[in-house]
Amino acid sequence: MKKTVNFLLATVVLLPIAAYFLGTPPNELQISILKETAYIVAGVIAYTFIVGQLTGNNSQVDKLWSIVPIVYTWYMTYKAGWNDRMVVMSVLSTAWGLRLTYNFARRGAYKWKFWEGEEDYRWEILRKRPGFSNPFIWMLFNLFFICFYQNALIFLFTLPILTSVSSAAIPLNAIDYILAGVVVVLIYIEYTADQQQYDFQTEKYRRINAGEDLDHYADGFVSTGLWSKVRHPNYAAEQSIWIVFYLLGAHATGEWINWTIAGCILLIILFKGSSDFSEEISSNKYPNYKDYQKKVGRFIPKL
Repeated sequence: MKKTVNFLLATVVLLPIAAYFLGTPPNELQISILKETAYIVAGVIAYTFIVGQLTGNNSQVDKLWSIVPIVYTWYMTYKAGWNDRMVVMSVLSTAWGLRLTYNFARRGAYKWKFWEGEEDYRWEILRKRPGFSNPFIWMLFNLFFICFYQNALIFLFTLPILTSVSSAAIPLNAIDYILAGVVVVLIYIEYTADQQQYDFQTEKYRRINAGEDLDHYADGFVSTGLWSKVRHPNYAAEQSIWIVFYLLGAHATGEWINWTIAGCILLIILFKGSSDFSEEISSNKYPNYKDYQKKVGRFIPKL
């Protein structure tokens, strides 16, 4: 796990630097908006770290994961003078964010005491492992990985919206609307996957509490519907949404590889590491999970 964390921290620094030199460099307006929005990001990092440390709930970033991209995209759209393509991309980020916020809220993530609510179950497991059980080491992990890395990543995967203010950007056209439609479809797929997971877990615990026969719920994990095609359909859709979001920005200038690419690549790397950890826990907890792994692909269906 430590190697994974170190690798992720290195990529969030090195990959954006490398990407900066791809294609046409950002212009003066893009750099100005980047700098101004970075101040908001720094404030979010400080907030999530301080609140997480004071309360012991280290899922403060999770509470904001679906909210701050809405803020970033609309703020950048405002600073750029309400560019048409940026408005469309901001609407898409808002649709994605509202849907994901709803899914997180119904699981008990938000409380009137804003620092409380559901914490990612993996943090409790990780805190008990050698090395991470040291409070000082955990504080550093919270600062650099949970707060800095994840917040930086969120900022980076919204940056393709800025390509629309390049002098080479073309007006909105049919391809933009096709790509926007693909994002909407992917949001629906992610919604369906989360709903299937929610329905499965709700019924599983209802049967457990009622003392009823568990039937296929005895496996402990959902393996029907979209989950019979890939092991993480929600993660697959999430990554795809931000890849297509990048393509929307790239289409604006025709530079399909440009300086805003780091975010979607880093998101793919994060979900690989995140799903590794989740599946390690699941395979130790559920006897049939290893067979499920053999039969079903992680993000892409097996032939």
